[in-house]
Amino acid sequence: MKAIIMAGGLGTRLRPLTNEIPKPMVPIIDRPILQYIVELLREYDFTEIAVALNYRPEIIIDYFKDGAAFGVRLEYFVESEALGTAGCVKNAGDFLGDDFLVMSGDSFTDIDLNEFKEFHFRKNALFSLACKQADDTSGFGVLRAAKDGKILEFIEKPEGGRPGLVNTGIYMINRRVLELVPDGFYDFGKDLLPRLVGNGLFAYKTSRYWSDIGSLPSYYSTNRFVAENMERYY
Repeated sequence: MKAIIMAGGLGTRLRPLTNEIPKPMVPIIDRPILQYIVELLREYDFTEIAVALNYRPEIIIDYFKDGAAFGVRLEYFVESEALGTAGCVKNAGDFLGDDFLVMSGDSFTDIDLNEFKEFHFRKNALFSLACKQADDTSGFGVLRAAKDGKILEFIEKPEGGRPGLVNTGIYMINRRVLELVPDGFYDFGKDLLPRLVGNGLFAYKTSRYWSDIGSLPSYYSTNRFVAENMERYY
């Protein structure tokens, strides 16, 4: 199975760290966020990887090149203008297979991708969304799921923080879903996922570590997590 990493983010909430580099290149300890994602994919035998780029793409391309030094093959899809999360995946559609994995290039996780893939195929899902329980759902896509995993409701970034299941931005997708994505800017959370509720959309709940590195406090906490688990990553 092939994978695509969405790595076009500006990282405005991480400034000044992202004044000169794209968000996926911000370091955790001593290597970019994106490198940890590539290493996780390689660990689970996802070695054919597309990378969707927009802001300062040359920095990422110069660092990773063709991916050979990291044990993978990388193919880059550079957007002349931002296409959104769903739009950037559709832009790489010719590279992707019948079912493929989508990773967010600005989050850190040690999710079990084998278990996630098995869930996706066992449910015969069109779209499987990895989610995690959070004490505060502010700023995230929030969902409600049945016992069998079918997503019953999805709301992108509702007002008010409360405990609940949040979208991690990690997906397993059947390529038929791309037929629902129009040309131009289109977003998974705002545009596509609400349309898929009741139509092959499933939630895979993970208890593994996951951090959306969208703020300086979350960036600090992720660095601390890796520092406390050095044997896992070094």
